[in-house]
Amino acid sequence: MKTLRLREGKERSLLRGHPWLFDSAIAKGGADAGETVRVESSQGAFLAWAAFSPASKIKARVWSFDESQRIDEDFLDGLVQKAVQSRLLFQIESSGVRLVHGESDGLPGFIVDQYGDTLVLQVLSCGVERFKSVLVKSLMKHTGVERVFERSDTQARTLEGLPPSTGWLEHPNAEKKTRLQISEHQWVLNLDIEQGHKTGFYLDQRASRRRFADYAQRMAFEEVLNCFSYTGGFSVAALTGMRSAGVLPKAGHVLSIDSSASALEMAQSNLRDNGFDAAHYTMMDADVNQSLRSFLQEQRQFDAIVLDPPKFAPSQAHVERAARAYKDINRLALQLLRPGGVLFTFSCSGGVSAELFHKIVASAGADAHVDGFIAERLQGAMDHPMTLNFPEGDYLKGLVVIRK
Repeated sequence: MKTLRLREGKERSLLRGHPWLFDSAIAKGGADAGETVRVESSQGAFLAWAAFSPASKIKARVWSFDESQRIDEDFLDGLVQKAVQSRLLFQIESSGVRLVHGESDGLPGFIVDQYGDTLVLQVLSCGVERFKSVLVKSLMKHTGVERVFERSDTQARTLEGLPPSTGWLEHPNAEKKTRLQISEHQWVLNLDIEQGHKTGFYLDQRASRRRFADYAQRMAFEEVLNCFSYTGGFSVAALTGMRSAGVLPKAGHVLSIDSSASALEMAQSNLRDNGFDAAHYTMMDADVNQSLRSFLQEQRQFDAIVLDPPKFAPSQAHVERAARAYKDINRLALQLLRPGGVLFTFSCSGGVSAELFHKIVASAGADAHVDGFIAERLQGAMDHPMTLNFPEGDYLKGLVVIRK
């Protein structure tokens, strides 16, 4: 077994149970990509078993802190079984579920989403890549699902020194459809596991979509703006709430803006499949920032606005620039809200903490000369857990602001 020896004083994070080991902490040692290594303190004391990654700044990701643990097929099967079974405790109102959430489930760099009868996985670390066939076998055993698709085509995989990998890993018959439909709460949603973002959809916003539908019903929204709308999940939620409030069919309209024509086409099919008339929604293929500025010039106002942008800060080095971008769109949105209007605003940038995001939105309000009540703080859905020892898992944060 190959060994990594740490520099003096660099064992503290591992002793706290954090699963990452950066290159700057290592005094000597190495291994092949994905190979299991023994991690020792500068004094030679055992710290962890970890998967080695030669190309990444994160040189090792911990499998276990137990010296007696063997990192083998049975160990990995146990982790998959535990992750799958834990989702049964959450009572999720959807046929789309995050089954494995990387480090939070003890499987660093492994993401698995289930969409009905299909599993879609992302392999984002060398350790998981080395055991991929074992993990796929285990997933199929514990879920009973026979369709497995891989979407390992993210920047995280590139940083690991791994080439992109996409396509079917397991499939029981000739029909290999990649456009699927899931149920969620009171609605249905279409997605494309081959062309869509992430594994095909944003399951992490499931709970926030439910909350937005609740607000739309309780406050009887009539004019809603959904920015960075992607395939229209928040648009479906808005119109569902408006329908429950009795706003439809006499009134009610949702404007969805995104810069992807294919995403807007999917959004339109989602709205249509949920029984909404085209008179109540509009799709706008445009830049959000420019559109918000145009709406201000036109003196338009909205009862509710959703800001769910892509990741503005892919790393800590981009946080300052991202803060400016978040502030700008929130300033514009707050100005476009009617008094009493509701803003659902989000950041999925891991480098932007919840505290910093609060400060950004507050600064945007000050520049807009707008104040508001923070009605709620939002986070990822419960099947995207964050553990006590891995705060980096808390990437998605949101605020519900009601304009005064």
